Amino acid sequence: MAKLKKNGLLDPSRRRVLVIVLDSAGIGELPDAAAYGDAGSATLPNLARAVGGLALPNLGVMGLGRIAPIEGVPAAARPDGFFGKMAERSPGKDTTTGHWELMGLVLSEPFATFPAGFPEAIVAEFVRRTGRGVLGNKAASGTAIIDELGPEHQRSGKWILYTSADSVFQVAAHEETIPLEELYRACRTAREFLDAHRVGRVIARPFVGAPGSYRRTYHRHDFSMKPTGPTVLDSLRRAGVPVWGVGKIGDIFAGQGVDRSEPTEGNKNGIEKTLSLLGEMERGLLFVNLVDFDMTFGHRRDTAGYARALAEFDAALPRIRERLRPGDILIITADHGCDPTFTAHTDHTREYVPLLAWCAGEGGGDLGVRRSFADLGATVAEALGASWSGPGESFFTALAGGSEGKP
Repeated sequence: MAKLKKNGLLDPSRRRVLVIVLDSAGIGELPDAAAYGDAGSATLPNLARAVGGLALPNLGVMGLGRIAPIEGVPAAARPDGFFGKMAERSPGKDTTTGHWELMGLVLSEPFATFPAGFPEAIVAEFVRRTGRGVLGNKAASGTAIIDELGPEHQRSGKWILYTSADSVFQVAAHEETIPLEELYRACRTAREFLDAHRVGRVIARPFVGAPGSYRRTYHRHDFSMKPTGPTVLDSLRRAGVPVWGVGKIGDIFAGQGVDRSEPTEGNKNGIEKTLSLLGEMERGLLFVNLVDFDMTFGHRRDTAGYARALAEFDAALPRIRERLRPGDILIITADHGCDPTFTAHTDHTREYVPLLAWCAGEGGGDLGVRRSFADLGATVAEALGASWSGPGESFFTALAGGSEGKP
C-alpha cells in the first residue's frame, strides 16, 4: 500500500474518506450515449452554457475546469486537487447501477425497464397484496402524473403507479389520503416480489397539497434490490471499517455494508449533516448523496435551480475541507447525468462523471479518464486498509504523492 508522504499519517486505520456524490452531475456523453437516446448530453457543460456560466470557484481550484470546458469555470493552471473523469462499464444510467459500480459492483446485464408500464400480472399482484387499486401504470414525469391523477387518487384511494426510463416501480400517494406507513408497507410488499422481475428500486413518492398545487415531500423512501454481488462496502465491514451513509446511500445498498444511515431533506440538510458527522467520525468512510441536483432540478429541467444548487455546494466546500484532518481524503463525483437542457426526454443521461479528489498537503494532478466508476471503490478500499480484489484500479498512489497524477 502506498503511504502518505508529507503529512505523516501512515496508519489507514486512522484515516477518513469522504465521498460526495452530486447526484446526476455528469460531464459529457459516453461513447455509447446514442444507444440510450442521449447523444449530445453533457450535464455540467450544457448547463453552464444555458445559464451564461457557472460561478464555482472552489470546485474550479480543485480542477473541475480541467476535466471539460465549462463556461465560467476556468481551467486552473495548478489545481490544488486531483481531477479526471470516469466511464460507466455497467449497462444502464440509473442511480442504483451508478452507485453500485462506484463501490466496485459492475453489472453484466441491466435492470429491467418497463416503458409501456408494468405487466398485468405485476399490477394484479400489487393490488391483491395491498388491497388498493392502481391509477396510471405508465412511464411519466413524477410531478406531471401527480398533477394529472392526484384528484382522482384522493377521491378513490387508489395508488398512483408509474415508472421512467430507469428500473423503478414508483408509488405515489397523498399523505392525507393514505398514511405514510401504509405507503411504505405497500412498497416493502412490492419489493418482496419484484426481485424476480429485476426491478432495481421501488420508490415511495408521498406528496401533499391541493389539486393544482401538489408538491412531493422529502418523505420519499427507496427500497432497492440487495446488491447482486460483493461491494467495497462489504470489504470495509469485514475489515472492521465504519461506513456511514448520508441521504439515500443506505437505501441504494439496501442497508448492506452501511453501519449508520442518515436520511436528509435536500442538499442543504445533507451538507449540514455531513459537517456534523465529520465532527463525530473518527475513522472510516462517510458516503454522501446530494439528491436535489437530480430530483429537484435535473428531471424538472430547472437550469437556474441546478446552477444555484451547485453554487451553494461550492460555497460550502471550504467548511467541508476545514473539517478534514491531515491524511483524510475528499472525493467528489456523480452517479450518472441528468442534463437539464436535454430536449429528447426528462430522464437520466448516459455520461462520464467528474472525479475530483483532495488530500491536504498532497497537491494535485491529472487522474485521466478512468475505465470504470469502480476505480473509486478500489481507491477507497486501499486508503482504508481493506482488501479488495474486485473490479477497479486504485488511484490512491497518486493521492499519496506517488508518480501517478501529474498536473
